[in-house]
Amino acid sequence: MISFACQDIEFKDLLRCSFSMNKTEYNIMMFLLKSDEAFTATQIGKTMKLDRTTVQKAIKKLAEKNIVLRLQTNLEKGGYMFIYRIKNKDELKEKMLKIVEKWYDEVINQINHW
Repeated sequence: MISFACQDIEFKDLLRCSFSMNKTEYNIMMFLLKSDEAFTATQIGKTMKLDRTTVQKAIKKLAEKNIVLRLQTNLEKGGYMFIYRIKNKDELKEKMLKIVEKWYDEVINQINHW
């Protein structure tokens, strides 16, 4: 837990805030982080006991935020399906550090202009 002035901030809250994630997006991200595998939205939904459409909405947002990779797999009998996997954890750490650094610079700027 990180203590900042009058409030304690848990790491998961810092992570959620850094990437503007809701609870479902955060939980799916953590699920994907625990595995090196790629999953379909249906597989994620079944494993996490979430509705497939809920997973699809959250996965779409995570992909837009460049946290999750969306990969197309061609099926033998024709057609395709999408599978999802987490981006490289080191890339996510670097991205989060840049977000926190930007926040820090903004805080310093506000204090200096006070």
